[in-house]
Amino acid sequence: MESFTDVPRIKESSDIGQQQDRVVTEEEWLQKWKMRQIGFHKEQGHPILRKYLDVLLNGRSGLRIFFPLCGKAVEMKWLADMGHYVVGVELSECALKEFFTEHDLSYSEETIPGISGAKVFKSTSGNISLYCCSIYDLSSTIVGRFDGIWDRGSLVAINPCDREHYADLMLSLMERSCCYLLVTVLYDSNKHKGPPFYVPDAEIKSLFGKVCEIKCLEKVDDFSDQHKAWGLDYFLEVTHLLTLKSVP
Repeated sequence: MESFTDVPRIKESSDIGQQQDRVVTEEEWLQKWKMRQIGFHKEQGHPILRKYLDVLLNGRSGLRIFFPLCGKAVEMKWLADMGHYVVGVELSECALKEFFTEHDLSYSEETIPGISGAKVFKSTSGNISLYCCSIYDLSSTIVGRFDGIWDRGSLVAINPCDREHYADLMLSLMERSCCYLLVTVLYDSNKHKGPPFYVPDAEIKSLFGKVCEIKCLEKVDDFSDQHKAWGLDYFLEVTHLLTLKSVP
């Protein structure tokens, strides 16, 4: 990936165009896993998390770290192996079972009181808990609050009309010292219907800026043949660090 400074300056629009009314149903997401349309999954983990791991951890050990819309992200195993406690949420039971199978981890399966049809898969080691339900079924009462959040492929995947609800949930799950690493994408939203959805920096500020300090860590050119096939001319990944503002 190239540094943003190495690519032409992109004029960012605050208008998300035709994506504003785009709705992806739960059934469509489950179908993606069934049909193995999971190009968003990184078999070797995401290089951005490796690069900014120290920012997420901030010198702390034994953290509670949240993975929204986790899929079978291999980074959950990395962080658990470092001694952190990982919690994820994902609609696809298939994805969660694959995570445990592919990492040769034994686990238990439990129902979640108060959430019809929901399950939680817990590693025998006790430091990985993955919830199989809608992310909007969760609350701090159910999963607690977190010292760190790794949000890559979550905010950009939820329906644009749900962003305020999503942001309110994320904020409610942050401990005072939480470091929230958020990865968004920039491209011409008139040329691709999403997901992943275009999320302008102005919207990050609108969603989180009242209560969070927002720092843009980097913008990198992640343009690939897949994006070219979508009809795009550019595709940038943007990494933000969100921390709660100090209480006066």
